[in-house]
Amino acid sequence: MSNVIKLRGIIKFDPKDVTKKHLKQSNWKKIAMVMFEGDICEYYSWWVNRRYNLKLNKPLRGGHITFINDRSSEIKGDWSEVKKKYNNKPIDIILDLTPKTDSNNKGSTYHWWLSLPEKNRKELHDIRLELGLGRPYWGLHMTIGHANPKQIEHSKYLHRCLTRK
Repeated sequence: MSNVIKLRGIIKFDPKDVTKKHLKQSNWKKIAMVMFEGDICEYYSWWVNRRYNLKLNKPLRGGHITFINDRSSEIKGDWSEVKKKYNNKPIDIILDLTPKTDSNNKGSTYHWWLSLPEKNRKELHDIRLELGLGRPYWGLHMTIGHANPKQIEHSKYLHRCLTRK
């Protein structure tokens, strides 16, 4: 592995709702994250701005990796037991420092993130398995921000450049 960083985070089940949308969804959705202290997102957002001249808006919850974001009805294990076992547990995470972006063709926000290398995902996937969940749809990653609405076209251009083979 070449360009990686190791961070220590804390596993948080049922994180605090920070928007009305989160509050509304909390009735039917279960969420667990690895939360990071410090300004890791701000640093890599600054790096993307410096390298690509692209301003990113910050994630609302700061530096985090959402590893459970599923409907309550999909959870087959005992949420409260798994929460008791892992909530507030420290965990070491390795992030690939090569920024990635999506190819959202709808023209809304373009997210930028850092991925977890495959061999670093096992512990979080094991927690999901205890709850009867498969792998998450979006994979495991730490969002560093999303493109400022005035720079969507520039973000699209960068995505095309970065994914060209």
